[in-house]
Amino acid sequence: MIRLLARWAGLAAFLWVAACGDPPPAAPPGGGPALWHVAGKGIDGWLFGTIHVLPQNVRWQTPSIGDAIGKADQLVLESAEIQDQARTLALFEKMGRSPGLPPLEARLPAKDRAALDRIAADGGTSTQALSGYESWAAAMLLSAAAQQALQVSQDHGVEPVLIAAFRRSDKPIGGLETVERQFRAFDTLPESAQQRLLIDMVHEAQDIRALYDRILGAWIKGDIATLAREDQLSEVPDPVVERAVLIDRNRDWVKSVEALRGRPFIAVGAGHLTGKGNLVELLRAKGYKVTRIQ
Repeated sequence: MIRLLARWAGLAAFLWVAACGDPPPAAPPGGGPALWHVAGKGIDGWLFGTIHVLPQNVRWQTPSIGDAIGKADQLVLESAEIQDQARTLALFEKMGRSPGLPPLEARLPAKDRAALDRIAADGGTSTQALSGYESWAAAMLLSAAAQQALQVSQDHGVEPVLIAAFRRSDKPIGGLETVERQFRAFDTLPESAQQRLLIDMVHEAQDIRALYDRILGAWIKGDIATLAREDQLSEVPDPVVERAVLIDRNRDWVKSVEALRGRPFIAVGAGHLTGKGNLVELLRAKGYKVTRIQ
């Protein structure tokens, strides 16, 4: 998988919002984040690969993206419910907590416990405070805590900009899945897989700045090949996690796309558009014509 930062940023951003940072890169002339035209089965729309948390003032809105937003008759996000952060947080607390859990540090190898303590402390929390969460939820919170050092925020991400633009035009905003479905992909993992997520997060958080900079640099240029290479450079994925969190969700999303009509602007995390079982390939397999236009 692309690193946990890229996979979880959209969910983790709800849990821990950070401050804005230094001036970030602008989209290169003639380039910009990856955008596809999608046609067939009653739709004539677009598929856009987003990044959920950004520094302030990233200039990613190219003419091609602006034209697609203007022509679209609806916005389709991973989940429309991201507009209700209070509900998302309440659902996370409900699904992510369980009584009688072992201490968080006991769920990691001894060699990783010092790094776990450091990440928690740097993020303003502690392993004791996180021990009431299931391993997947604790990993997500730790990922969000680690992002504080990046000075990025969901508020500066792509989705709020898109939501504001479509609201101004009084165009509907829908989703491919519910937030509950997103959390359930993690919540139903076996404990061994959840602990693997926790361990991988601890490892990746130790080099989070370099990782995020590589992902941001590739995304702003629409460099899908580099994003795919990041996929290969990450720790060997657990096939159970990869299927539940990525492949199965992408397959469900195809079913949601098949229910759409008109000119949708579909915006999902760029990590879902690379690698095994990616959404672009799945849509093409279903008979859609998916053409890269940026």
